[in-house]
Amino acid sequence: MSRRSQLGKVGGVAALGLVAAGTVARVALDRKAVRRRARMRPDAEPLGSLRGDVHSVTTEDGVALHVEVDEPDGEPAGPTVVFVHGYALNLDCWHFQRKALRGRYRLVLYDQRAHGRSAPSDDEHSNIDQLGRDLQQVLDTVTPNEEVVLVGHSMGGMAIMAMAEQAPRLFGDRVVGVALMATSAGDLDQVTLGLPGFPGRMLHRVGPSALATLARVPAVVEGGRRAGSEVAYMFTRRLAFGGDVPSELADFTDEMLAATPIGVVAAFFPGFAEHNRYASLAALRRVPLLVVGATADRMTPGRHSREIVRRVPSAYLCELEGAGHMVMLERADEVDEALEELLERASGEAVA
Repeated sequence: MSRRSQLGKVGGVAALGLVAAGTVARVALDRKAVRRRARMRPDAEPLGSLRGDVHSVTTEDGVALHVEVDEPDGEPAGPTVVFVHGYALNLDCWHFQRKALRGRYRLVLYDQRAHGRSAPSDDEHSNIDQLGRDLQQVLDTVTPNEEVVLVGHSMGGMAIMAMAEQAPRLFGDRVVGVALMATSAGDLDQVTLGLPGFPGRMLHRVGPSALATLARVPAVVEGGRRAGSEVAYMFTRRLAFGGDVPSELADFTDEMLAATPIGVVAAFFPGFAEHNRYASLAALRRVPLLVVGATADRMTPGRHSREIVRRVPSAYLCELEGAGHMVMLERADEVDEALEELLERASGEAVA
């Protein structure tokens, strides 16, 4: 191998490690200019400020999950809605959907193991199979006698599919509807995050080892996150959103990502390349299924949403042009409207 080829390969591997750690971005963009172009309404309440009744659910391996329940003001309008968040986020990512539905439906939101306010997890149990079992434990503990609609984003959608594989009997019985947002049933080892050429092809081969190395020096990584906050902000904008968004949305997302320890990021990352839940989609054919895709999603590209719908022809695809991975924040009104329609269908089938 020539010296130039060797240097190119080393450079590609180094770039992958930086991307996986969340420290590379197109820094030529000016953050202040972006903020001037899009602002949220001045009267909006702070993102992530909604709180509910706090519960703790203990998983089979002893991890305490932080759960919040919003009780309806009167008789619920339909089934209980259970929200399952994605990788490196927390339950607050559902801020707009929570605001739109609270008071009318019983809402259950929880932080996945090792995320948000939930307790840490060992690496052995930091995988999607375990997240499926955790979800069932939340249902058994907090909604033991209720029909539910499950709403999952990204890794949260994968947790729902894992539970469908483990306990298919629940779908059409206790689970009467499902919404999968910006997620995938498999083939994530082909996702490049928009990286061209060699770095994109090597992402899933080199990413886990790069993250594992970084996880061994967490103090250095966390210090780098703080020191490179402007870079991290632009990285978040590029990977999480499809276009210009209010600065508060990017800040809010960036804060959730930065609050997730690098060890947690490293522990869960390898499982995405191994994720294959196409067979589990059979259980989802028994209930109304909403699939929300985003055409500018670099994390779980829109073709993954379309593949789910191809395999579940009864599903309804809501594909949002130009939206990115954090679709429930970036296009909250359209997501809320689609979710309301799903709940109406699920309520009708539940009554029938």
